[in-house]
Amino acid sequence: MMQRVAWAKIALFVGALLPAAILFWQVAFGDPGPDPVAHIVHTTGAWTLRFLLITLAVTPLRRLSGWNVLIRFRRMLGLYAFFYATLHFLSYLLLDLGAYWSQLLTDIVKRPYITVGFTAWLLLVPLALTSTNAMMRRLGKRWQKLHRLSYLIAALGVLHFIWLVKADLSEPLIYAAILTLLLLARLPKRNAVQRP
Repeated sequence: MMQRVAWAKIALFVGALLPAAILFWQVAFGDPGPDPVAHIVHTTGAWTLRFLLITLAVTPLRRLSGWNVLIRFRRMLGLYAFFYATLHFLSYLLLDLGAYWSQLLTDIVKRPYITVGFTAWLLLVPLALTSTNAMMRRLGKRWQKLHRLSYLIAALGVLHFIWLVKADLSEPLIYAAILTLLLLARLPKRNAVQRP
């Protein structure tokens, strides 16, 4: 069993890197479209949301399926969400803004979708930093409370995407619907029969 989990983790590690590798190949050797920077920023942002939602889906899937082993993959998925979020932020800062920090600060203040997106990334930083076993032991019950921020972060990420898109809202609304289902799955179950 342990060996299977180890191989599954390796497969997940490699598979989660594939979107970044494909993006690099498209930009370096393929056709990233008429606006390569926009393609990079959009792709890294989309994969951030996907990994956030996949991470949040682990617990409901574990409860529904009874596959407790799924919990062993949640940390890696969460770290990949942070990885793609950081790529998203850096591609915006370095490629779109040309590393002009003053422009970034102006955008954070004046553009609500940037404010929300940057806030989501900032909230991800402590989650990534406290993802080790040592930090889990050190924080105790506070660790679980801290990592519940992941739902707020996902909501901010979806809102960031909705405010960013100016025409076709179908893609961000799909993410919003998935997040809504995941949040509903976290609600405590009511007893079907009320006792007198």
